[in-house]
Amino acid sequence: MRRALLFALALISAPVFADEIKPFTASYTADWKQLPVSGSAERNLTDLGDGRWELNFEASMLVASLTETSTFRIEDNAFTPLNYKYERGGLGKGKSVEQDFDWSAKQVIGNDRGTPVRIPLNRGLLDKSTYQMVLQHDVAAGKKSMSYQVVDGDDIETYDFRVLGEEAVTTKVGLIDAIKVERVRDPTQSKRKTTLWFAKNWDYLLVALNQIEKDGKEYQIMLEEGTVNGKTVKGR
Repeated sequence: MRRALLFALALISAPVFADEIKPFTASYTADWKQLPVSGSAERNLTDLGDGRWELNFEASMLVASLTETSTFRIEDNAFTPLNYKYERGGLGKGKSVEQDFDWSAKQVIGNDRGTPVRIPLNRGLLDKSTYQMVLQHDVAAGKKSMSYQVVDGDDIETYDFRVLGEEAVTTKVGLIDAIKVERVRDPTQSKRKTTLWFAKNWDYLLVALNQIEKDGKEYQIMLEEGTVNGKTVKGR
């Protein structure tokens, strides 16, 4: 149950220009609707210089914790992942994933829970963190349906999304005008449902996420406070 909530917390490749990306910080609260269990999360995008950016995510609830970090570069007006790390602890068996995107050798080299991973690397392939930035910018560009090739374990999975429309979301910083997006899954393969909201007036920062598991359990994260390019996020 705690693992599912942390998975929901962690949710979160069209051509873009580097100057379109703005650093941000965001804090979220998380709730599991069936039980009085709550958590918190922090998500930050930092400019490392030399065209490199780092997206960092940290979540915690009770004794569980999760950290996810990706480094990417903007090259030829597209996101190019460089490194990805994931650590989860406090949930029985921990989980550790590391991936190095070696573009000169055209290989993704790393390990997943101690098992070596080596995957052919082609242009457009993303890690499980960087694709979230691509989704954010695709929504900002007005796309209505999106599809990404993402390294998932020792395989490559296709992540599909579609825009449902506009919706105002009530948060602790006020009412936020947002774009509502859902993850598209084959209902014969998965009954999990994931819906996300991105702030229209705040560089399409993730405002909220709702996830319903196949067993009907429901989780939600909601923006508590944030900044975009140094400006404090405020509602209307």
